[in-house]
Formats: sequence, structure tokens, C-alpha cells
Amino acid sequence: MKNINRHLRLALLGGLCFINTPLVSGQAHTMSKEYHAPQDPAVRQKLQAWQELKFGLFMHWGTYAQWGVIESWTLCPEDEPFINRGGVHGGDYFEYRNAYEKLQTTFNPVRFAPEKWAAAAKAAGMKYMVFTTKHHDGFCMFDTQETDYKITDSNTPFSSHPRSNVTKEIFDVFRKDSFMIGAYFSKPDWHNENYWWRYFPPKDRNPNYDPARYPERWKNFTTFTYNQIRELMTDYGKVDILWLDGGQVRPVHVAGKTGRDGSQYYNQDINMPKIATMARQLQPGLIMVDRTVAGEYENYTTPEQEVPEKPLPYPWETCMTIGNSWSYNKDDQFKTSQVLIQTLIKVVSRGGNFLLNIAPGPEGDWLPLAYERLADISNWMKINSEGIYGTEPCAPYSQENIYFTKSTKQNLLYAFWLSEKEAVVLPPEINISLEGIGKKIKQVSLMGTSTPLKYARKKDTLIISIPSSGKQQQQLKYSAVFKIVYE
Repeated sequence: MKNINRHLRLALLGGLCFINTPLVSGQAHTMSKEYHAPQDPAVRQKLQAWQELKFGLFMHWGTYAQWGVIESWTLCPEDEPFINRGGVHGGDYFEYRNAYEKLQTTFNPVRFAPEKWAAAAKAAGMKYMVFTTKHHDGFCMFDTQETDYKITDSNTPFSSHPRSNVTKEIFDVFRKDSFMIGAYFSKPDWHNENYWWRYFPPKDRNPNYDPARYPERWKNFTTFTYNQIRELMTDYGKVDILWLDGGQVRPVHVAGKTGRDGSQYYNQDINMPKIATMARQLQPGLIMVDRTVAGEYENYTTPEQEVPEKPLPYPWETCMTIGNSWSYNKDDQFKTSQVLIQTLIKVVSRGGNFLLNIAPGPEGDWLPLAYERLADISNWMKINSEGIYGTEPCAPYSQENIYFTKSTKQNLLYAFWLSEKEAVVLPPEINISLEGIGKKIKQVSLMGTSTPLKYARKKDTLIISIPSSGKQQQQLKYSAVFKIVYE
């Protein structure tokens, strides 16, 4: 994940068109162009259950929160606009890297209280969570036995805290609140001697040596990776999703990627079949998300900071930041509640899930504004969540500022009228396409009210009359939702 500047754009990614919405941009995230449905019935069942959850919480957290810098990426020696060390230590890379790795010795998030996060997320309608157990920098937020570069090591001040194994604490708390649990895990590990060998300086995000030339070193790295994933699948209770990042770590025959000079990346085969077999023996039905690596271990795709214009023919999830940064930054510019709620609507109208990232700070809590945003979403959900859960896409999916879903079990169509301003002010008359509903309309109402609305139908257009008194829309914010009952 990357910390990147926000702007408006209509993106074309992987041959698919994406909705124009406030986004962040930077290094392109390339979606896989192929999808291989999982063959394991338990995985298919878990995947179907996950698709019904609609809204999830993502959390990027590590020692980098102390500096408020882009997570891990300031260690990467690539000349990319989103990688900026800001002249720290005179711009000397190796001094910077040493100082970064010493952040372990000052990391002490004493305000850590995951119950607060779970309560706020649950109230906002979130039903699953994904936590960064390890990002690319290699610092482990769990009690691994494979390295001392971890939150529970004696070099980390927080290790003396009774809740120092934060991954276990977070998983247990959210699981108790009935969340589906996801473990983010970075396949590359820039701290590990067998990925970035200290004999050579790092050159880019890839190994700084050729694994084919030093096969024993690469074998040690694959063993390290296997053992860490086994720990997460063994010691942390029920895990539903293994969310793997770092798509350059893949066999060369499925790489499909080249460096900036046109050269093929090194063959970084970590034996995913062996990892998957082990992980699913320990966690039956485990959803695996090997991002951007098309094949049997990418059980759903993850368009980053984007919303497809139309439903995709496979499971997918938009992962997006609440502000401009995946990691904590006290000066981050958060998206408005209006943008967040309307993004959720757009994602669900296309049949996807929305994974919203909120980053804890160095003391172990979110910024107050994050709680405010979730409270706003909660208030909106209290009125309109019926149109979010238990629904599926409905053609024409959207028309102008109106987005559609329909119930999977009843003859109900939901039309989300997105407001340009925070307060909803409906026009006297609203025309809604009924392209996906060919039968008779029985009743139309506005969510949050009990009085049926007057309407007329002209062919495939439903004309809804809005009372001039305005009482029907009092206190509505961000989006009005029309509930349409049909035969």
C-alpha cells in the first residue's frame, strides 16, 4: 500500500472502466486479468459468506506510525514520487535505514485498546477486518519465533505490556464481535537477510541477489515465510482470510511483470501450493488473496482506491484509505462522511465489498476524526442498511446520481439518490429507470419514513413525487434511499 495524493479521475485498469470518485493515486496497482474460481467447496462457501458482509475494516500499523511516514516504502531505494524520505539524515539512505529499524526501540503504543475499534466498526456496519501482521519492512506485529524484529521482543518497549501480542488481541476482540478475521501478510520482507542480503545494497523492492544464483539463501527465505504463515494459522484462533501483499513475489512463469528497464523480475517462487495446503489444513475454507497473482490463490481481486463502473464477473473488494495515507499521519486529510458513504453505495451497487483502511497512531489509537466518520456512517446505516446487506447488483446499476441494488430474497429494489451536499434536498419529482424490474410496482417509500410516496410508471421509468412539505426528507444526509416493492 502507498501514501499518495488525492485527485479526481476516471481510471482505466485492466481493461475495465472505473467510477469517477475522489481517489488517491501513485504507483499503479494492476488487477489480475484472469480469475480462477477455487475448487475447494469449503473455500467457495466461505467466499460466498464473505461477499455478503459488504463492509470491512483495514488497519495498517507498525513502527512507521511514530514518524508518520508512508508505511515501509521509505526503505525502498526506488526513484518513485511516492517514496520521499524528506531529507532525513541528510538524505543518506543507509543512515536513514538504520534509524528506521531503531524505531523498534521506541515503539510503545500504551493506549492500545482494540475494543474501541471493534465497537466503532461494528456500529458503522463493518462485518470483517484485515490487520497488517507484517508489512514489507519486516517488523512483525505478532509473536513470531522466526525473528527478533517484532513487537513482543525485549528491544520493543511495548513487549512488557500484557497485551503486547497485538495481532492476537485484535483478532480475539473482533472475533468476539462476530467479525470475519483477515491477516494481511507481506510476502517480501526487507529486514530479512535472505531477502535483502546485507552483502549487497538493496536495488529496488525485489531481492538484491539472484535467487537462482544463491538457491540456498532463497530456500531459507521460503522456509522463513512458510513458518511465519504457519504461526499465524496455528496460534491466533480462527482466521478466515490470508491477505497476501507484494505481488512481485511469484514464480517467473506467472510473473507478467517487468522492471522499469524492461527486464523480467527475478523468479521469486515461495511455493504457494505448499503454503496453501498447510494453511487450509490448519484453517479449513481459508480465503487466500494472493494479490495480482492470477491463479488459484487469488480467491478475490482487490482494486485499490478504485470502484468498477460495472459488476465484475468474480468476487472483488475495493480497498481504500479513509484519508490520503495507508499509515498514520496526524495531518492526514480524511475523506468526508459523504464521500465514504457514497463510495460504499457505489461499491455495493457493483457487487463488491468495501474495505476501508484506518491507521492507528504511535500511541495505539485512531485519530478522533476516524471515530467521527464511523459514527456518521453508523447513523446513516441505522436508516438505510437494508439496501446494503442481503442485496445484489441490479441493471442498469446507476443512472446519473442514482445507484441500484435489489434484495436477494424479496421483490425489493433500492434506489440510492446521492446528494451533492451533506443535507439531502430532493427535487419535486424523481425519474428512476426500471430496466432491471419488469413487473408491477406495488409500493414506493423513502427509507426512514413510513408514509408511501405517490408514483406513476411510464414504460421503464418510475416517476416518484416528493411531497412539497419536505417532511419526508428531514434529517436525511448524504443519500436518500427509495424502497420499491414490486411483484
